[in-house]
Amino acid sequence: MAETNNGSDSYRNNGLYTYDSFGENKKPNDNRFLWWCSGAHQKLLKEFPSEHSKYSGLGGVLLATFILASLSAGYAIYTVFGSLFWTFAFAIIWGLIIFNFDRFLVSTMRKYGISRRKQIWMAVPRIALALLIGVVIARPLEMKIFEKEINVKMTENLHKKIQLNDSLLAMEYKSQLQSTEEERQRLLGRKLAIEDTLHNLQTAYVQEADGTGGSRQRGIENITLLKQDAYNQAKIQFAPELILLDKSIRSQDSILLNAKTGMQEKRKQYEVAAISNMGFLERNKALSDLSSEEGSVFFASLLISLLIILIEIGPVLSKLIMPIGPYDIALAKEELLQMANYEGEIRKDKEDRFEKRKVFHEKQKEMSEQLAEKLTRLQQKNIDTELDKWERGEWKPEDHRASMDEVMRKIKYQYQFKEEDLL
Repeated sequence: MAETNNGSDSYRNNGLYTYDSFGENKKPNDNRFLWWCSGAHQKLLKEFPSEHSKYSGLGGVLLATFILASLSAGYAIYTVFGSLFWTFAFAIIWGLIIFNFDRFLVSTMRKYGISRRKQIWMAVPRIALALLIGVVIARPLEMKIFEKEINVKMTENLHKKIQLNDSLLAMEYKSQLQSTEEERQRLLGRKLAIEDTLHNLQTAYVQEADGTGGSRQRGIENITLLKQDAYNQAKIQFAPELILLDKSIRSQDSILLNAKTGMQEKRKQYEVAAISNMGFLERNKALSDLSSEEGSVFFASLLISLLIILIEIGPVLSKLIMPIGPYDIALAKEELLQMANYEGEIRKDKEDRFEKRKVFHEKQKEMSEQLAEKLTRLQQKNIDTELDKWERGEWKPEDHRASMDEVMRKIKYQYQFKEEDLL
């Protein structure tokens, strides 16, 4: 009621509503997070309400790139590790990296005081980087969208791999199986030949015994006994060889069985390894195969990739096509004023140091001149004294010259006097 009365009083006093009459009903600004996402100077942006929605939208686009990057990285990591912990951890880290990079690209672009051509040249490398990031993000998302079709294609590729592996295994064991089979057939042929010989000898004496043989006489006669003896002797003769042949045939059968068992074991191991190691690259290959085999998959994948890439480069394009507003002008003014102040301070500091050095050198020069003048007078005085002594015959160089040089050296050292300063 108090607020209503205040508004009514304002209306009654002035005949219209003013901004002050609505001051109590202002809602707190809820766009600060989106402004931060867009990389804007929040304190400065608050002063320009007309720019709020523009930078809120830009922050929303940047936030969308963070979400897409997180989903893409999460799916890619899950197909590799199959762990939810690593999936969420890497998804958040990768999303923050991409978000921070995009935010940096957008926040470093300036609008006011820069020609359109220069803005485009500045945007080209940023768009190239955003395009690269978009391609990296798009592929895992495509694989997730076509996941069912990819699973079918992966099964087909798996069968092809198994068939290829079977052919390679057959080539690997071909020589061993062939030689073993040939040896087995040779041994088996020899065994059958011996068994045929024994069977023929046995048949011969049996036929003689029942009267169907060559003599056509029934009963056991001398010919029958001879043929029976021949069969018995041959049976005794071939018995060791038959035993050895049976043993050799069983050995060859064992070699064949072991080779076939090894082939089956290797085939199972390869199949298990191929199934368990079907990861990200295998899915990527399956999607590539689908795209090359079916035009609909190719165009759908292309459109999805372009859409995701467009979303990724959206912040840079949005900043590029955004019109210059009062916020851009104020931001440029603040930055230029800061730069000018810093440059003025640097220049002033240089001038102060130059003046101090100039005063120091002037004083040093003045002291050097005074010292040179005093030294000149002192030398003149000493020279006159020495000449007077010399004229009176009292001058000895070894007594006075060394002491004079020592005095001059001490004076020069004490006052930092250099002869080249006089030049």
